[in-house]
Amino acid sequence: MYQKDFILRMIERFADFIAGIFGLLKKGEFDQASQAIDNAYYNFLKEDAFFFRIIPKEKLTYDLISKHNYTNGHLEILAGLFYAEAELRFAKGNITESIEFYEKALLLYEFTERESQIFSTGKQLKMTDIKIQISKLKNTTF
Repeated sequence: MYQKDFILRMIERFADFIAGIFGLLKKGEFDQASQAIDNAYYNFLKEDAFFFRIIPKEKLTYDLISKHNYTNGHLEILAGLFYAEAELRFAKGNITESIEFYEKALLLYEFTERESQIFSTGKQLKMTDIKIQISKLKNTTF
């Protein structure tokens, strides 16, 4: 029970953090947002950003669960970081990388939703937003 409470508190803290990142993006403070995201990977997940960025989306859940013992809570945090990365890349005009991070975020959100067997309206809205954004970006770039 202790670990579950810890993960829930970490997710709540993380939600506040993500709101701050989006605030930086709206202000156009991309360098600060990028640095905050990079720091968050280690602060929340104890690995540097590069570790997560290089995992192909096809192996993402398998590698993190089986090889690194990540929980759904960890994966949800990672989904949020990927979502923030996608928004940052989009704001900087890097559409291809933005799509890649949106797709990884969506994959993790869908996985955690399926595995938790608890319906989350907030997560459903995020997934819908991500799907719409991916569709828009793919239609404008390809």
